Order: sequence, then structure tokens, then C-alpha cells
Amino acid sequence: MRRSPWTLIFLLAAALLMLAVPQGCSSRRKSAPPAEVTPPPGTPESTPETTEEEPPRPPSSTEDENAQARLQDAFFDYDDASLRDDAKQALEADAKYMESHTRLNVIIEGHCDERGSVEYNLALGEKRARAAKDYLVSYGIKGTRVTTISYGKERPFDQGHNEEAWAKNRRAHFAPK
Repeated sequence: MRRSPWTLIFLLAAALLMLAVPQGCSSRRKSAPPAEVTPPPGTPESTPETTEEEPPRPPSSTEDENAQARLQDAFFDYDDASLRDDAKQALEADAKYMESHTRLNVIIEGHCDERGSVEYNLALGEKRARAAKDYLVSYGIKGTRVTTISYGKERPFDQGHNEEAWAKNRRAHFAPK
């Protein structure tokens, strides 16, 4: 009796399928997971790490409010990103505050007055924020605790259109993050 090739292919496929699928799982014993090996006491692997620091937690809203009230802005001269003496004093006070509040991270916002193009002021604002961050880092604050952003002339503190208003807007502003 002659079988068609399709019948042979079907029989071979069925045989392979039967070999691939486990038979009678309920009677087969499962192997236990490997036991955890613990080193004998006194070995370095068994001694818990004591140098690990507690992961930083975000400050509470009260801490944020206190930080916002304590952190001082650094002000700049027209068309300049170099730190003036009064800016250095403010940044030093900010650094001291951050030293005593080790869980506080900040965003330094670079701001400019309304004069100049958007692009120019965004670049200048970034330079101002960077100058403030660099000062904090040189004081000993970890750079990972400080983020910078530039708002250029887009978020003025004072809406006026005179030198007094412009002087208030040329700043590196600190905000808790």
C-alpha cells in the first residue's frame, strides 16, 4: 500500500511533536531551586556593608519653602556672565546652606533683561547659570546636586522697562528641585 507524501510529512511532524512535548508532567519530579550559598561568618562576603549611604530622599514641601526663602539669587551686570563680588557673597551663602542641607538639590535658572534677541539671551542665561554652578562646585558642592537651565528674557522678575527693572532680571535664580 502506497502512502502519499503528505501523509508521511504529517506522520513525521506528529512524531516530532510528541517527542518535543513532555509526557505526564504530574509524575515527573521537578528539581528544587539551588540553595543560596552563604559564606561562613567573618568572611568579607558575609559582613554587611556599613559604608553605604542612605539613598537621598526628596525634601518635603516645608523644606522646599525654607530653602526658597534662604537661597539667594546672584545678579549680573549688563551683557555679562562674570560673577560680581556681591554675587560671590550670595553664592557662598547658598553653598553654606547647601552644605548643611545635604539632601537639597537645586535648579539654577539663568535670566536676562529684555534687551537683545531671544537666542542671544538664552545663551547668556546659560552662561550665567553655569557660572553660578561652577562657583558652587568650586566651593565643594557636588555637581550632581545642581542643574542649570536658561530662560533668557522669557521669565522676567520685574516687568518694568527701565534700568532698575532690568537689573533685577539679570540673575541666576535658585529653586529647590
